[in-house]
Amino acid sequence: MRVVLVTDREAAERYTAKWREGHPNGQVLSAPPPSEWPFRYPLCPALPGDAVLLRSEHVEDAFAKAQTNGVQLVTTQPKYLEQEWTAALDRHGDALLLVTEGASSGVSHPLANAYRLSGAAPRLAACVEVLNASRTAATLVATASVCMEVNDLDAAARDLEEAIGLAPEWAAAHYERGKLWLRSENMERAAEAFRRAAELLPTFVPSWGNLGATLGELDRPTEALAAFERALAIEPSNAQALNNVGVVRRELGRLAESEAAFRQVIQLMPEMAFGHYNLGHTLFLQGRFQAALSAYTVGQAKDTERNPVQASRLALCRVATGDARGALMDLQRTAANLPRQYRQEVLGETSAVLWALVTQHPDVSGWQPVHEWLTKELKG
Repeated sequence: MRVVLVTDREAAERYTAKWREGHPNGQVLSAPPPSEWPFRYPLCPALPGDAVLLRSEHVEDAFAKAQTNGVQLVTTQPKYLEQEWTAALDRHGDALLLVTEGASSGVSHPLANAYRLSGAAPRLAACVEVLNASRTAATLVATASVCMEVNDLDAAARDLEEAIGLAPEWAAAHYERGKLWLRSENMERAAEAFRRAAELLPTFVPSWGNLGATLGELDRPTEALAAFERALAIEPSNAQALNNVGVVRRELGRLAESEAAFRQVIQLMPEMAFGHYNLGHTLFLQGRFQAALSAYTVGQAKDTERNPVQASRLALCRVATGDARGALMDLQRTAANLPRQYRQEVLGETSAVLWALVTQHPDVSGWQPVHEWLTKELKG
């Protein structure tokens, strides 16, 4: 590991003393304070050629958490900073970063202060003030993120274009531009941006995950699967990557491999309802209706929202296993409180899948009352 985390200063001193024993000619240097990390490019300062141990304290200062998950600046995320540090230290070849946990040092970067403000509008005003004083790639990316937060996508696009002009090899700038293109529903350009981010920092899993998702939206499942499998190769126990792999393998008709992926998801995250739902869907497509029913039942028990689409698929499993009465009760209960347009969409999809089921499996019996109820509801 190039990044070593210890709990307190005493542990850091012990680690440093042991490191010095193994590197008598090495240098122990101070790393930039963590409050600066999300707003620095390059993150790692220039290092001497000999062995180096960089030390830093109060690592929590690096992780501003006022933004919501959907817009959170990528450089404020622990996994991104760890991978960027690791890549920089790997390029040196004989350098380590030793960081100490702990509460805030009380000394902060002005953008770090901005990113701790509770409202997006004051955060943007503070970022613009810093940007006016120092128009660097890092301040541009930080400001662009807050522009996206307040839905000023044009300003975000201008700032990100300027940032990439200043720092074309910075993965974070391309990643943020990918998020911008997603917000603009431009999947082609989003895929280009996430691919570039993944090329520049290939160990950062979310770049591959977002690349796979955008390629999936573009109906390029083989390429999407390759991206998701890259993410999985980096983090074999990443449940979201496994789930994505399972979904695309299912779309490609590789049902046994899809099933295997979803079973791994369930092992890793047994409380995740959609792991069970996805397994159920894959089993249903294989014609293993009783096993699919069991998977959907477990998923619904763990699903506090009782997803209507998944509930309708559970009902179809009941039809396939001979419980048409139970299926009809499920569908009526599911549809009862849905908004009209959404209700029609859910019931329309259910009707189409039911027809496909009885066409492909003519031995299924008792389905007619369900079909008649669906037809009546869709006409009404």
